[in-house]
Amino acid sequence: MLEDTEEVRQAVRVYKALGEPTRLKIAMLLTEERNLCCSDIGSKLETVAGSTLSHHLKQLTDCGLLNLRKDGTYIYYSVNHEMAHKYAPYLLA
Repeated sequence: MLEDTEEVRQAVRVYKALGEPTRLKIAMLLTEERNLCCSDIGSKLETVAGSTLSHHLKQLTDCGLLNLRKDGTYIYYSVNHEMAHKYAPYLLA
């Protein structure tokens, strides 16, 4: 039986985050276009409300799949390629 290690717990966090279709779309979008702010992501997805989008971005950031960079009042998101390569290589294909 596989031990419950930190690596297993991290994989579960990533897979749970990507298990929601909107979050998977966000992650896929950010593999194609880097450093997008919340409003840019929202305009490209078109069907997600701002508060819901913020929740999805937080989930993806908390599991380590997204990096964020603050610039003034804007927060720019990009995929953490190391994490994606390890737990979700499908995103990078």
